[in-house]
Amino acid sequence: MAQKATIYKVELSVSDMDRHYYETHKLTVAKHPSETDERLMVRILAFALNAHEQLELTKGLSTDDEPDIWQKSLSDELELWVALGLPSEKVVRQSCGKANEVIVYCYGGRTAEMWWEKIKNSTTRFDNLQVINFSEKETSDLEKLASRSMKLQVNIQDGEVMVSVEDSIVYLTPIKWKNTDH
Repeated sequence: MAQKATIYKVELSVSDMDRHYYETHKLTVAKHPSETDERLMVRILAFALNAHEQLELTKGLSTDDEPDIWQKSLSDELELWVALGLPSEKVVRQSCGKANEVIVYCYGGRTAEMWWEKIKNSTTRFDNLQVINFSEKETSDLEKLASRSMKLQVNIQDGEVMVSVEDSIVYLTPIKWKNTDH
């Protein structure tokens, strides 16, 4: 019998001083059996960094042709495609063709650096692609905050991120490996 996803209830309060976005989102997040707590928390963080009333978590790992997070316009155009981890060059190319803007949030330390070295020259033609890396220590610290029921506070200011759950605080500095050219 296939393992079922584990459901996480997340109350996510976002205070993004950089974008002047202040909202609380009540999320029901399904954690795929093969998903780590680290990836789950990076997914929630990516949601917070792009928070918008149209932003949605997708089926994620269980679907190959969907990103982890997307934002569609009211006319169903794919405005934002958010992928996590180290997608193949083919997946990056396809997603850049499907969405107005694509953001890849990668993590994993040396493995992520090797992936970027291998793929970066082939991404130069994509003006709608951003690649953002989180350090291994930061995502490892973030992973420790995971629980089935979470009240997360995410503050973003001057590109710096602070994630807090009760008395625990994790600071993250997203490193932009590739910026959009528009």
